[in-house]
Amino acid sequence: MIIFDPDKNAILNPENFISKVENMPKVAVACYASTTFDRMLNGLEAKQISKFSDANGDYPIYATTYKGIDIALFMIRVGAANSVGALEDLFQMGCEKVIVFGTCGVLDKDIEDCSIIIPNSAVREEGISYHYAPASEEIEVNREHMDTFTQFLDELGVKYTVGKTWTTDGFYRETAGKVKMMKEKGCVCVEMECSADAAVAQFRGKELVQFFYATDNLDAEDWDERSLANEANVEEKDKIAVIALELATRI
Repeated sequence: MIIFDPDKNAILNPENFISKVENMPKVAVACYASTTFDRMLNGLEAKQISKFSDANGDYPIYATTYKGIDIALFMIRVGAANSVGALEDLFQMGCEKVIVFGTCGVLDKDIEDCSIIIPNSAVREEGISYHYAPASEEIEVNREHMDTFTQFLDELGVKYTVGKTWTTDGFYRETAGKVKMMKEKGCVCVEMECSADAAVAQFRGKELVQFFYATDNLDAEDWDERSLANEANVEEKDKIAVIALELATRI
């Protein structure tokens, strides 16, 4: 059992390792998919302003000005613990608002490939969120900016689904029985970071928008990869990256 301690002063804190970054943008856009991130970055005039570092190497943080708004850009690593570590570092550097997007598997076959899913709640089936929030089955997601985001998508005429997500560490343990159980709980998709990201942002008092684009389908007799591969359907994924940038100018 993980015991939650609300004390924000831990033995090791982000400030022990991370310094404030001069002129760090207050808003950032982060993507979990390398090809989508690289294509987004290549379409912008961006410069590296900092980096994340761990035992596996360095991960650049860039800055650009998009429609008059300074925005930080970075590729965030897959997995709840990796994701939370990056957000902790970014908040310590001086960022206040983050938009995070990436792929998810759908639990409803009627959700179209590469369509947008906006979670309003996440089932907590990963471990790290329990260090940032008291134990509960679910955590609320996107409350602060849900209306802004959905109104924006309505203006664009972009289809989207709002619903509950299943966040799990065990991507090789997404069994048919578990999928059925999560569908009964109301989940429309599955991914690996959302509940943890929400917990750390709420714990640190920062603003976070999370959304996904639908890829593989788990709501079938056999798994359907659809456009899960980074190189699949890149034009649609490029449009989603632009939506993330546009949203950064509105929050």
